[in-house]
Amino acid sequence: MDRRTLLEALLGDGRFLLVFTALILVLSGLFVIVQSITGHFLPHDISYLGMDANQLSAFNNGTMTRFMFHDRVSFGGSIIAVGLLYMWLAEFPLKNKEAWAWYLFLFSGLIGFGSFLTYLGYGYLDTWHGVATLLLLPFFIAGMIRSYTIIKQGGTIGDVFLARERVDLKSAYGVGKIFLLFSAAGMFLAGVTIMIVGMTTIFVPQDLEYMNITVCGIEKINSNLKPLIAHDRAAFGGGLATIGLLYLFIIRRSAPSINLWQILALSMAVGFSTAIGVHFLIGYTTTSHLLPAYFGIATSIVGLILTYSEMKAPKFQEGSLV
Repeated sequence: MDRRTLLEALLGDGRFLLVFTALILVLSGLFVIVQSITGHFLPHDISYLGMDANQLSAFNNGTMTRFMFHDRVSFGGSIIAVGLLYMWLAEFPLKNKEAWAWYLFLFSGLIGFGSFLTYLGYGYLDTWHGVATLLLLPFFIAGMIRSYTIIKQGGTIGDVFLARERVDLKSAYGVGKIFLLFSAAGMFLAGVTIMIVGMTTIFVPQDLEYMNITVCGIEKINSNLKPLIAHDRAAFGGGLATIGLLYLFIIRRSAPSINLWQILALSMAVGFSTAIGVHFLIGYTTTSHLLPAYFGIATSIVGLILTYSEMKAPKFQEGSLV
């Protein structure tokens, strides 16, 4: 006899709720990208600034508006990538009762949802973003609670820090894995750096050079611009740090498989194409500014190429953790 309650039946093992969270992240990212590319601010932005995108574009040949949109497109790409990785985690390792996947959801969720607090660094509270976060958070928490029951008994938080296998630097796969891990670590550090910049100086010198303005000049145009831009920067930084963390542990902890290679390639393609592509769309192509991104995409591509053969047809059986 099935003694489950209706709520238990609807919630299932919790993976559906995590996939739902991932889907909302993907759709939200698409919305942010489309809205930015079409040149529109959110109603809340307009209310806070007292001007719309067209009015702001009247200053400095529209570079400030384009600069804001470039941060938002990059953020949109980052949360799409996070959503894709969440779907993979829920459908493959978590479905296979691997405890590390559950704990990775936990760690990345703390960073992703917790990064909302960094928006307050300049006293700006994005109520739209806040409401969206509060609406999505219960689904994520419920999914985490329900899915905890399916991970293997004996699984601990330490599982997420274990490597799947020793890296063989004499093999193409081993070298490729090092490239991917290096790229992942770079993304995490870059994300943390961008969050810190968003909470402190807001701009790097290349930003002001692109906009052809000083910080004081921005304040003269609109005193609310700095807090709003700081919010956008911190949001992108949080998204990028979350991606880096996910990549770092997924690559270290997962057994080679074609679905792993595919999700890495797809999510990296989305993240890098939006983050780098938008710079060319707005004419912000300063080499020193984009160099870390160029390095990141280069190491990622090399890593994906070198690991493809082993990912497509693994030559070894899953063994003991080291």
